[in-house]
Amino acid sequence: MLRSLDIRDMLLIDRLALEFGPGLNVLTGETGAGKSILLDCLGFVLGWRGRADLVRQGAAQGEVTAVFDLPAAHPARAVLAETGIEIDDDELILRRVNGGDGRKTGFVNDRRVSGDVLRRLSEALVELHGQHDDRGLLNPRGHRAMLDAFGGLDQSGIRQAWSLRRVAARRLQEAEAQLAAARAEEDFLRHAVAELDRLDPQPGEEAELDTRRRAMQAAERIGGDVSRALQMLGPEGAEGAMLDAGRWLEGAADRADGRLDPPLAALSRALTELGEAYRGVEDALSAMEFQPAALEATEERLFALRGLARKHDVLPDDLAGLAEDLRARLQGIDAGEMAIATLRRDAEAAEAAYQVAAEALSAARCEAGRRLDQAVMAELAPLKMERAVFETRLSRAEPGPEGLDLVAFTVATNPGAPSGPLDKIASGGELSRFLLALKVCLARGNEALVLIFDEIDRGVGGATADAVGRRLKRLAEDAQVLVVTHSPQVAALGASHFRVAKSVSAGMTTSDVEALDPEARVAEIARMLSGDRVTRAASEAARELLGG
Repeated sequence: MLRSLDIRDMLLIDRLALEFGPGLNVLTGETGAGKSILLDCLGFVLGWRGRADLVRQGAAQGEVTAVFDLPAAHPARAVLAETGIEIDDDELILRRVNGGDGRKTGFVNDRRVSGDVLRRLSEALVELHGQHDDRGLLNPRGHRAMLDAFGGLDQSGIRQAWSLRRVAARRLQEAEAQLAAARAEEDFLRHAVAELDRLDPQPGEEAELDTRRRAMQAAERIGGDVSRALQMLGPEGAEGAMLDAGRWLEGAADRADGRLDPPLAALSRALTELGEAYRGVEDALSAMEFQPAALEATEERLFALRGLARKHDVLPDDLAGLAEDLRARLQGIDAGEMAIATLRRDAEAAEAAYQVAAEALSAARCEAGRRLDQAVMAELAPLKMERAVFETRLSRAEPGPEGLDLVAFTVATNPGAPSGPLDKIASGGELSRFLLALKVCLARGNEALVLIFDEIDRGVGGATADAVGRRLKRLAEDAQVLVVTHSPQVAALGASHFRVAKSVSAGMTTSDVEALDPEARVAEIARMLSGDRVTRAASEAARELLGG
């Protein structure tokens, strides 16, 4: 509920503070008194886009503050939660400042917010209806939601079916893209796997080949020296000379009285050590034996390993693992066909489930549309539009989370006349009554909204105006209603009555709003009945209306 509206230096308003009550609040006043200014100011604080020149002439800035009562389950709390704004109680304070330079600054409970946040809040707080309303009933984009709310149609089933359909379609699309990419490189994969299989690289092989190659290269360089050393140590070298020396010494030992025994023993030991040295050099030479063919083979395989590693941008030791990875990708192409077949079945099943849910929702909307048409037609008769035809039309839309339907409210002012959108077919007075009849039928579940009707009774009077007023009063039983009206019949049904008046002082025009007490209401309604000259008959008629 809108509890209060405080306006400072906006348009023709200097200072104004209004307290609104529950039920039907009516605003009256002479034409040009400034009733629309109140709506302009309310729209400004709610972030609506409107006229730019709002600051009162001569003022540095203008400001509007609106205070709403916000029960615990109010839908505006969801918007507050999304924007990270917390409120401690049920009071929501919206304030917006319009600087003299045109810049606008908004606040929610003293926290600065953008105009977009204010507009999102306004959608949960206020609903405006009038002959030029493009945010409410005249906006075809909202008709489907209105019909669903009227019919009490649950959207959870279709939304879940749409979500499952979208997920299944996305998974199929991704799998098909992956398979297409795999097929694009299938020839490369098969060639790479065959090349790796032919080479059959083993972990650690590169280091082993490199060590062997270095050893063979070293053997080529030192083999000659070792061979010559072996020759010098052998029978034709040191060993032969020492054996000859030993034989000569042994032949002379019998005649040397033992003096040659120690040299012979030392020579024997030397021959033993020389033999070990010979065998060690011989073994080393055998191990380092240089074979050009073996070196060539070793280098070819080493270079092949390193070249293939560079080709695939991996380390040589990783080639074996790469072969397994590429082989798995090839196997994945075959497995991908089976996976896609499964995903395609899932997508088809999700599509079928969505179609079933969407068709069921369409059927329910058709039924709800028939009931809404009957309800609106029943409301049109008391509004002196018994010959008019209201119709809810459903047409096919692209699949979406709300189903397969486009919904539009159409009217024909007379049977047989062409029908079309509300704002294209009906005249000003007819449109107002169409909107009121439709709103009365759609009002269920909107108790949280403040309903504003801007001169919705224009062009009607007498019994029709009374019918308009009584429907507004009926709406106000469950929601707060604000109505700007020129009809005394409507004004007399208000729970609260405000009069807008314009005055000129010191060359400055200002508008003011006054909450009327019972006697002041009689005078205002009498003025509405008779004009500037209020007669006794008009006053009596006003009292009768207020008592009715």
